[in-house]
Amino acid sequence: MSTLIARCARLMPSLAAYWYAIPLRLIVGYGFMEHGYAKLARGPESFVNILDALGTPAPYLLSWATILVELFGGLAVLLGLFIPLVSVPMIAVLLVAIVTVHLPYGFSSIKLQSVTEAGAHFGQPGYETDLLYIAALVALILGGSGPFALDRLIVRRIGLTTP
Repeated sequence: MSTLIARCARLMPSLAAYWYAIPLRLIVGYGFMEHGYAKLARGPESFVNILDALGTPAPYLLSWATILVELFGGLAVLLGLFIPLVSVPMIAVLLVAIVTVHLPYGFSSIKLQSVTEAGAHFGQPGYETDLLYIAALVALILGGSGPFALDRLIVRRIGLTTP
C-alpha cells in the first residue's frame, strides 16, 4: 500500500502540471466572452458612450476593438488556440481597464457596503480581478495551453512537434 501511495505522490506533480490549464482556460475564456457579450447585449453604443465619458480617444473604434478582443480572445483561450498571441491584446484591455476605471477604487474587487432586505450592496470594484485575469493569462503563456487545446491539434496536424 505504501508503494502505491509513493507512486501516486510522485505522479501528482506531473498530472497537475499537465491539467492546470483547463480551469484557467475555462474561467478566463468564459469571463472574457461574458464581458464582450454583455457589451453587445446592452448595445455597443452604450460602451462607446462610456469610453467617450472616460476621455478615451476614438471611442467608437476602441469600443469595437475591445468587444472583439473580449469575444474572440475569450473563445481562443477557452479552446486553447494560440494563447500567447491572443493574450497580448487581452492583457492590454485589462491594463487599460485598470488605469482608466479601477485604479481609483483600490485593490479589492469586493467592497461590501451594506446588507438590506433587498440584498447586499457593493461599492465600486478595484483592480484585483483584472490582475487575476492577467496572472492567469501569464500562467497559460508560460506553462502552455494544456490538454484538449486546439493549438496542439493544429501543430500535430501540420507535422511540427508540440511545444
